[in-house]
Amino acid sequence: MRTRLVVGNWKMNGSLVSNRALLSSLPATAPAGVSRVVCVPFPYLAQATGLLADSTVAVAAQNASEYPEGAYTGEVSVAMVAEFGCAYVIVGHSERRSLFGEDDGVVARKADAVLGAGMTPIVCVGETLDERESGRVESVLRRQLDALDRVLDASALAGIVVAYEPVWAIGTGRAASPAQVQDVLSFIRTWLAGHVSAADEVSILYGGSVKPNGAAELFSLPDCDGGLIGGASLVAAEFIAICDAAGNHSQRV
Repeated sequence: MRTRLVVGNWKMNGSLVSNRALLSSLPATAPAGVSRVVCVPFPYLAQATGLLADSTVAVAAQNASEYPEGAYTGEVSVAMVAEFGCAYVIVGHSERRSLFGEDDGVVARKADAVLGAGMTPIVCVGETLDERESGRVESVLRRQLDALDRVLDASALAGIVVAYEPVWAIGTGRAASPAQVQDVLSFIRTWLAGHVSAADEVSILYGGSVKPNGAAELFSLPDCDGGLIGGASLVAAEFIAICDAAGNHSQRV
């Protein structure tokens, strides 16, 4: 059975009251062959960890600093995140790259720091609409992935999760076609095959306005191992439906 990874990224959303209602609505156990993760804002890590203590839903952070400690006001270290029992940390989300100026080198160093703290980095890569329309999708992804290779050795690369998120399809309601998604996921898998010995064991996710009605088709793609879910992860019924779609497909693989 092929395991599917479904990751909910809450972004800068939530409150103590709404978080409790949402997390309490998630089933304690996942569909067979599915692992579930929720990435909550830093202030809610303790609450989420507590509410999900008896659940198979893992808790993750949306970001972490590349620096271990020191005079970096407002930053949160990987060691701090790890103390809350986080299993994963998102690094290089397109919003971090575009809004906060994080370049490929910063993303790679963050991934290295996350691995060093015993957690798994979910490394986001993807192109803008201009880059896609000008035929630069593969060159942009190669640049982002090559930056990881300059910092991480083969064994470290084998321990990451890659999330492909076309920037033009995030939060816009506009989704890439299954064919477009598979083309890119296949490219990523091929790149991994040139850098790690077991590329098929590295999870590759798709993130870009994933909704329940399109999840089954996405999870049926040969190189799609799950999804990085944005807005739909804030609605319990939609997140559950996406997890169910992942479970239905994993049982057929």
